[in-house]
Amino acid sequence: MMKKKSIPASKPFLILFLCQMISALDVPLDLSQPPTITHQSPKDYIVDPRENIVIQCEAKGKPPPSFSWTRNGTHFDIDKDAQVTMKPNSGTLVINIMNGGKAEAYEGVYQCTARNERGAAISNNIVIRPSRSPLWTKEKLEPHQVREGDSLVLHCRPPVGLPPPIIFWMDNAFQRLPQSERVSQGLNGDLYFSNVQPEDTREDYICYARFNHTQTIQQKQPISVKVFSLDSLNDTIAANLSDTDIYGAKPVTERQPVLLTPTGSTSTKVELRGNVLLLECIAAGLPTPVIRWIKEGGELPANRTFFENFKKTLKIIDVSEADSGNYKCIARNTLGSVHHVISVTVKAAPYWITAPRNLVLSPGEDGTLICRANGNPKPSISWLANGVPIAIAPEDPSRKVDGDTIIFSHVQERSSAVYQCNASNEYGYLLANAFVNVLAEPPRILTPANKLYQVIADSPALLDCAYFGSPKPEIEWFKGVKGSILRGNEYVFHDNGTLEIPVAQKDSTGTYTCVARNELGKIQNEVHLEIKDPTMIIKQPEYKVVQRYGQVSFECIIKHDSTLLPTVIWLKDNDELPDDERFLVGKDNLTIMNVTDKDDGTYTCIVNTTLDSVSASAVLTVVAAPPTPAIIYARPNPPFDLELTGQLERSIELSWIPGDENNSPITHFVIEYEDGLHEPGVWHYQTEVPGTQTTVQLKLSPYVNYSFRVVAVNKIGRSQPSEPSEQYLTKSASPDENPANVQGIGSEPDNLVITWESLKGFQSNGPGLQYKVSWRQKDVDDEWTSVIVANVSKYIVSGTPTFVPYEIKVQALNDLGYAPEPSEVIGHSGEDLPMVAPGNVQVHVINSTLAKVHWDPVPLKTVRGHLQGYKVYYWKVQSLSRRSRRHVEKKILTFRGNKTFGMLPGLEPYSSYKLNVRVVNGKGEGPASPDKVFKTPEGVPSSPSYLKITNPTLDSLTLEWGSPTHPNGVLTSYILKFQPINNTHELGPLVEIRIPANESSLILKNLNYSTRYKFYFNAQTSVGSGSQITEEAVTIMDEGKMAGILHPAVVAGKGYSEILFATSPVMHTVRPTFYKVQPLYPRIRNVTTAAAETYANISWEYEGPDHANFYVEYGVAGSKEDWKKEIVNGSRSFFVLKGLTPGTAYKVRVGAEGLSGFRSSEDVFETGPAMASRQVDIATQGWFIGLMCAVALLILILLIVCFIRRNKGGKYPVKEKEDAHADPEIQPMKEDDGTFGEYRSLESDAEDHKPLKKGSRTPSDRTVKKEDSDDSLVDYGEGVNGQFNEDGSFIGQYSGKKEKEPAEGNESSEAPSPVNAMNSFV
Repeated sequence: MMKKKSIPASKPFLILFLCQMISALDVPLDLSQPPTITHQSPKDYIVDPRENIVIQCEAKGKPPPSFSWTRNGTHFDIDKDAQVTMKPNSGTLVINIMNGGKAEAYEGVYQCTARNERGAAISNNIVIRPSRSPLWTKEKLEPHQVREGDSLVLHCRPPVGLPPPIIFWMDNAFQRLPQSERVSQGLNGDLYFSNVQPEDTREDYICYARFNHTQTIQQKQPISVKVFSLDSLNDTIAANLSDTDIYGAKPVTERQPVLLTPTGSTSTKVELRGNVLLLECIAAGLPTPVIRWIKEGGELPANRTFFENFKKTLKIIDVSEADSGNYKCIARNTLGSVHHVISVTVKAAPYWITAPRNLVLSPGEDGTLICRANGNPKPSISWLANGVPIAIAPEDPSRKVDGDTIIFSHVQERSSAVYQCNASNEYGYLLANAFVNVLAEPPRILTPANKLYQVIADSPALLDCAYFGSPKPEIEWFKGVKGSILRGNEYVFHDNGTLEIPVAQKDSTGTYTCVARNELGKIQNEVHLEIKDPTMIIKQPEYKVVQRYGQVSFECIIKHDSTLLPTVIWLKDNDELPDDERFLVGKDNLTIMNVTDKDDGTYTCIVNTTLDSVSASAVLTVVAAPPTPAIIYARPNPPFDLELTGQLERSIELSWIPGDENNSPITHFVIEYEDGLHEPGVWHYQTEVPGTQTTVQLKLSPYVNYSFRVVAVNKIGRSQPSEPSEQYLTKSASPDENPANVQGIGSEPDNLVITWESLKGFQSNGPGLQYKVSWRQKDVDDEWTSVIVANVSKYIVSGTPTFVPYEIKVQALNDLGYAPEPSEVIGHSGEDLPMVAPGNVQVHVINSTLAKVHWDPVPLKTVRGHLQGYKVYYWKVQSLSRRSRRHVEKKILTFRGNKTFGMLPGLEPYSSYKLNVRVVNGKGEGPASPDKVFKTPEGVPSSPSYLKITNPTLDSLTLEWGSPTHPNGVLTSYILKFQPINNTHELGPLVEIRIPANESSLILKNLNYSTRYKFYFNAQTSVGSGSQITEEAVTIMDEGKMAGILHPAVVAGKGYSEILFATSPVMHTVRPTFYKVQPLYPRIRNVTTAAAETYANISWEYEGPDHANFYVEYGVAGSKEDWKKEIVNGSRSFFVLKGLTPGTAYKVRVGAEGLSGFRSSEDVFETGPAMASRQVDIATQGWFIGLMCAVALLILILLIVCFIRRNKGGKYPVKEKEDAHADPEIQPMKEDDGTFGEYRSLESDAEDHKPLKKGSRTPSDRTVKKEDSDDSLVDYGEGVNGQFNEDGSFIGQYSGKKEKEPAEGNESSEAPSPVNAMNSFV
């Protein structure tokens, strides 16, 4: 499909387009090429030591280059420095200074290398230096006592910084010291007095050094100068001064000039080509000498010479070798002269004459790289290949070095490389990379095929044929399919393949073929050229004069190429037409109805197409009377002969002579002015006067360099401006206005920051603009304190009281006086933290999750700032249902303004809370009120933490559960509901059982065999029942027994409750009502592991069809190896994995054969560490056997004692349980005894069959239950180490904690041992 491209006929665009077309083409990026450095940091790189250092190095190449760096000539390994990173796909280094790095540690010379398989390009040597702004060295400055008329030099001697500082002299008020021909600052920063006067006496000559790179200013100690005038000394003072003190006490006499700097009659100066040459001469003398500069044997260069510092400094920019020579400064006054000759030598760092360029050659071709540079002294040329000096680089038989030229002959692909040319002398160096890329590439044309060019007739046509190939292809152009090759003067063939037809005619239309060929191939591309007729306005709008309220029409009839779609736009005075229904735009005309005076103006018809644009304009004049055909109306001629008279400070009279009216009376004159001092070249409207007036009194402003011009206006339009009048500089005056937006806000408790908007330059009314800043404390009988500051916009008052109101005013002044008295504004000094906490804090508990807090407001005087509000800090101390504490997480609520109450939402029921209240101002928070304690009432509990059904038999199930995670009160009981489910998934009768709150398990007996039951379980507090959890379980099938339906009954047991069912004959025959439920899919759950050194017990629970064949899969945790699979014999629900590696983490899962994708979730366990050999043999030692016997005897005695005590009391009192918990030797025995429960525990029955998880020391059913007293050991199990596994076993023993306080849990203090771990599997 053809693409359209328009080429406008405008000449400037054509020139730009040609420049773009004939620029050199790079090697396409899809072809192999050596690296090319595209961007790098400057050679001398001064960095801010407070910011990250970024050293840039970007390059392109194919393949993409890799980057490496050297530092001080050795490899810089960035991987070994955590502060240094390299940007992805780039060589740019980022050195992290802002996070702990020091810039000084990275000072040095860096060089980047970009490398790929075709060569290596290198960057310049980049010298990294952190900027420095050292402090001034301390020195004792003696006061200067000088006689009037003598010369004086005040030395600055600034600290040496990097880069060098900018020096200036100021006084204590931060005002620049005035300088003149008599007093001026030298290039070295010293302050020179050609002769001192009494007004030079002051004690605050201060030299400042500004370090721009770090934005810091260093200040020298003030220097005191006292000038003695003999005429003003009385006899007493003269008698007390020695001759030395007053330098001989001679009368003030005139002196001929003497040079203060430079000294002697001659000196030398060396400057580099392209730099700025600064020469200085400062002379002493009375009267003050005048300096003049000449160049011996020549003229000072025009347009490059400037005089500064009252002609004491000669400045020549962009110096060259031709500026070398002798420059003489002459200091002269009425008594004589002195001169000094400075011999200037201009040297030159290397600069390019011919820089090497990239060279693309095909195998067997020849080529050259040329590197020519000049300098003073003449630079030496050295070559490198791929960053290595060419003398030691790998030899290339096709390469020959001849001084500044490398000659290549019969190159091969291996000749591809990057060459570096280094031109250096004592003043610097130049480094250029140029690659030699040996490619054998057939021609390719980069211009899109069938591109369509559309050009207006008689305009240039440029047909693009961008190409590439190696060897360089030859380009030929043909017109038509079988046309002959294009030649002749009517075509221009550019080096980049572009064909230019300077003047395209209609017969230029057609298809043009570009052919590119080299020895490897040939390719051609067709483009299409269409020549369009130019757009023309064949009937243009004409000048019209119309009577007011009449009708006028402008015609704009066009002719255009039939294939182009023109658009016509009408403008009035180069702007859009007014939005007025009187203006009617037709196809070929513009009609204005009911013409008014506002319709006067120039109307333009613009015709645009996609290729060209034409326009035509006409003027409309609206007159009162019908126009006379013979009279030609036009704009007036400009006024002339402008004259300024009656010059006053604030006014002047301007007069002029009007130009010709051109048959339309001048209605008025417009006077404009230019301010050559502040805005040269910009003309502003001043005023206008009637057309009959030729003089005007103009109001002037002070300190403005005025020029005036006059414009005459008639009905037709405005004349050209007159020639400017002579300039008139008004005298300076005091300011007329004061700064606006004055504010006073403290940034610290003891200061007041006064700010304002500075006056503009035009408002200053004169030089030396300053501000008088005044302040005093409000409502205190105090005088104003004032200070005069420079032209700044801020002043800080220190040592103020905290947060007090101040009256503030800022007055402008300049060298001639003050502005009018300014108005006062009220500000405040800085805030400080509040002093007093809110009092009488009260809490009203609304419900279990919401409370309302009240407090009394603090006195406003103690706020010490703008009151922003109050903050309430509140936190949960503990849950009233548990006695253990947890990590305190404080919450904050903010109440804006002077509010004295607030609501606390989201509280936890049955908990103890504390809160305090603090007042807040703009500085921060005040002290906290005393902590207030409040408690929330009970709520309903959350669901029990778990419900597990284990040990299924023919007629019984064992239920175990965990207390709710959030009891939200005192648990009163548990509610268990269950019902059977038949084979058709229907529900049977629902049975409900209430269980004491201190129970954690029970046994349901006399259930139907081979029957599925569904259980519903929830907890209760005095408020009500919490949410429930559900579970299902199946009793074991026994084919030898008859089915029967039994009523459950509860039997007490150790740690468990047993529920027994009595047989009912009626229920053998009566079938209960069942309800449909959703089918239960097979599942494997509760996979548990108990690991030793080299083996692990795996057990699980299965629900689903009978006779399932299980398998166990396992592997090393975190490994990508395939799972190992072990088949389980029969339908057992446990398996022993053997041959494991000690101290290794494994993953395990259980699956069932024949059920695709049916597996349990993964579990992870870790085998125990390998035992030393002496631990394995410990059981054979006699002392160990004796010790074990003693321990067994002791345990037997303790069991007997516990049995006796149980028979006596039944329950432990609280004190005995606390004592038992505190004794680390007795506590484990009491846990094992199991006498805390009111029912008999089945722990001994379940313990032998239930494997423990790794690290468990006690079985899952040894949970101590709460009884009548709330102070049971369960209350102390809320700590982070008092956790339970999924099966209820305590895992705190091996959690990594070495010890815990007695109140942290009910775990044993007995240390684990390998023997205990082994016994867990017996």
